[in-house]
Amino acid sequence: MVSKTAVAPATAVQTVPRWLPAISLTLSVLGLAVSGYLSYERHTSATTLSCPNTGTINCLKVTTSGYSSFLGMPVSDLGLAFFAVMTVLCLPALWRSPARSVRLMRLATAAAGVVFVLYLAWAELYKINAVCLWCTAVHVITAALFGVLAIGSALLPVAQRTSH
Repeated sequence: MVSKTAVAPATAVQTVPRWLPAISLTLSVLGLAVSGYLSYERHTSATTLSCPNTGTINCLKVTTSGYSSFLGMPVSDLGLAFFAVMTVLCLPALWRSPARSVRLMRLATAAAGVVFVLYLAWAELYKINAVCLWCTAVHVITAALFGVLAIGSALLPVAQRTSH
């Protein structure tokens, strides 16, 4: 006689390299902190950016230029929103999600961040003729986050990259 016992289907769990959630979350939180500081400075009209304000390195010149807003929104606030979203998308629970949409959203959002960073770096170098060290920190964190996510996505097994 054959036993007919029901077997629950296996739940797909995202398998990612152990370092990936930790590094991506750390970079996101670090970006959130730096962007938060820049937003605080922007909204309190403070000039304590701890950055020289003469010559090529001039945070005040950059953060008060016409390029410090984009479509009427302060760039610092856009950075804060970007890193808030990335912090959520890089939570370990979302790394375990089998949903392809989560993986695509995480990578697409980081890619959009890099494109915006390239625009801002261009503005600093060629239009404002000054560089903000705090902004550069945000640019480096954004690029590093995208790099980590791109490498992590490439390391996922093909079945996990294309499923769901």
